[in-house]
Amino acid sequence: MDSISKMQEAVAYLVEKDEVFQKLHQQYGNPFIPTRPEGFQTLCKLILEQQVSIESARACYVKIENALGDVAPKTIFQTSEETLRNCGVSRQKTIYLKALAEAILDKTLVLETLSQKHPDEVRKELIQIKGIGNWTIDVYLMFSLQSQDILPIGDIAVVNTIKELYGCEEKEAMIVLAENWKPYRSMATYFLWHHYLVKRNRQFIF
Repeated sequence: MDSISKMQEAVAYLVEKDEVFQKLHQQYGNPFIPTRPEGFQTLCKLILEQQVSIESARACYVKIENALGDVAPKTIFQTSEETLRNCGVSRQKTIYLKALAEAILDKTLVLETLSQKHPDEVRKELIQIKGIGNWTIDVYLMFSLQSQDILPIGDIAVVNTIKELYGCEEKEAMIVLAENWKPYRSMATYFLWHHYLVKRNRQFIF
C-alpha cells in the first residue's frame, strides 16, 4: 500500500471511530503530515529543538553548519565545546550531540538499520543515548521512519489539545483515551497538531 492510501485509510478509521476527528476533518480536511530525512542530521536538529522553538533551533543549526561545513558524527565529535557554544549550543546539548556522534562512530548505534526494526526496538536503542528521550524518539519515528502508531505524550501541544478537545487532565487518562486511536495514533497526533497550530494562527514549521 502506498503512502497516500495508508494516509486515507488512517483518516477514514479515525473519522469513523471518533466524533472529534470527524469534526476536525470537516473543519480542516486532511492534516498536514511533516516528514524529515532519516539520519544523524535530523537527530541533531531534534536534540537542538528540545525545550526551545523550532525557529531558534534552526538558527543554531545553521551556525553549526557554517562553522563545521559538514555536520557529521566525526566533525561533531571532534569540535570543541567552545566552538559549539559560539554557535548557540548549550553545554548540556553539546554533551548530547557528542554522545550521539560517539555512538555512531563506535557503531553502538547504526542509524541505517532502524527503518527495518519495530518501533519498540528503535526506542530501546535510541533511549540508551544520553540526551535522547521519548519525545525525540517519538518525533523521529513519526517524521523520519513513518511509524503509524506513535503518541508523543511528552509533547506540550498534543497534551494541551487533548485537554481542550476531550477535557482530559491527566496524561494517564490521555494514554487510555488514545487506545481508541490504535493503530493510527500518529495520524491522530497530526490532527491534534494541525488544530493546535491553526487555532493559534501559527505556521506549520516542522
